[in-house]
Amino acid sequence: MRAPGSKKTKVIAGFAMIVAVLVAFIAISSQRHCSAEGKGSDYESIELFTDVMAIVKKSYVEEVDTKKLIYGAINGMLASLDPHSSFMPPDTYKEMKIDTKGAFGGLGIEISIKDGVLTVISPIEDTPAFKAGIKSGDQILKIDEKFTKDLNINDAVKRMRGLKGTKVVLTIMRDGFDKPKEFPLERDIIQVKSVRSALMDGGYGYVRIAQFQEKTDEDLGKALKVLKEQNKGELKGLVLDMRNDPGGLLDQAVRVADHFVPDGQMIVYTEGREKDSKMQFTAKKGGKEPAYPIVVLINGGSASASEIVAGALQDHKRAIVMGTQSFGKGSVQTIIPLSDDSGLRLTTARYFTPKGRSIQAKGITPDIVVERVELPKESAAKKDGMHLREKDLENHFETEVKPGTTGDVKKEEKKDEKKEEKKDERTQRLEENLKNDYQAMRALDLLKGWELIKSMGSDK
Repeated sequence: MRAPGSKKTKVIAGFAMIVAVLVAFIAISSQRHCSAEGKGSDYESIELFTDVMAIVKKSYVEEVDTKKLIYGAINGMLASLDPHSSFMPPDTYKEMKIDTKGAFGGLGIEISIKDGVLTVISPIEDTPAFKAGIKSGDQILKIDEKFTKDLNINDAVKRMRGLKGTKVVLTIMRDGFDKPKEFPLERDIIQVKSVRSALMDGGYGYVRIAQFQEKTDEDLGKALKVLKEQNKGELKGLVLDMRNDPGGLLDQAVRVADHFVPDGQMIVYTEGREKDSKMQFTAKKGGKEPAYPIVVLINGGSASASEIVAGALQDHKRAIVMGTQSFGKGSVQTIIPLSDDSGLRLTTARYFTPKGRSIQAKGITPDIVVERVELPKESAAKKDGMHLREKDLENHFETEVKPGTTGDVKKEEKKDEKKEEKKDERTQRLEENLKNDYQAMRALDLLKGWELIKSMGSDK
């Protein structure tokens, strides 16, 4: 049996420690930002906090854990700031570090809180959420039977993650739905492939960036090299697809843009209250891609790092931006490790494009607006077969094929067949999907038109 005063002594000691930490923190902040009057106000607020905590510890109907109260108070404090600042307990902080490396368990959704509602920024490609038809802008009303109204981001993420093969039901509301719809999903190990590529018709490259991770810049360099090898020379142009790319690491966004922005030119700059949050990022010398034309694809699921790249290329007139308005996350979060292996994700700055445009809550406006359109998945051969051509007429003339000319069709077809055999399943699926991707085809048409217009009158 414990001595009567032991519990009380521990509680008082715990309060003393908390007050000491908070007073020290406020004192440091006060030296930087507060006047003498402000200090008094801060001390009064801390006193109010400790008073409430003492009352809860003493009178709440059940005994409560001090750490749980502190964590809850920190969560509430950060939630009152903005949708992106949050406190991460040790297990959540550990998971966050795994995310940026590209592998974790769950559904594959990037989420935020918009107008007080848990909202999908974008689903990650080839994940359970993507395959189930979850879309950017979807509002998640329930996770299983738990309403999301009172959940913060970390709680929602925790509920959606779990062991591979376990199931979860998301209740979704979407524009066009008469009522919320349930989406049953099965959790999987999410292996996020940051960069994918394919060689498009006519010597144009296609690169898809799904998320900005630790090796995105390195993967982009490899993808561009492979495309050049497949094309047997420099690319005529590039489609850089960042649709449904929720962002990621700032340094990787800068390095990706660095491939295309001229030496010494601004890529992005940030502004905040602290000296360390005021940064400028400029393009380094060397390692540049040739000045071929680029079309950047974005949509409402393009956020943060993807908006940095799109904004930089647009401001420097290095690319034409096509698609729909981006998400509009123009703030920078700094990850601060804490003493008990927990972490703090705090908004410390806003970022601006080279021309000084703030993207926060506005997004990137495309140069050419192209809405997403569902195309019928009929093969080109099937469509072509519906039309009568000269070659279908009886006794038609055959074209005389000269050796070494582009008319040597059979040889070219055999080469293409051998190339197809070497392609992996994912690359073949990507190329097949591109044929039915209206926005991507419009981007390719623009690049081809660009080349045609340049060549007009060149033979004169």
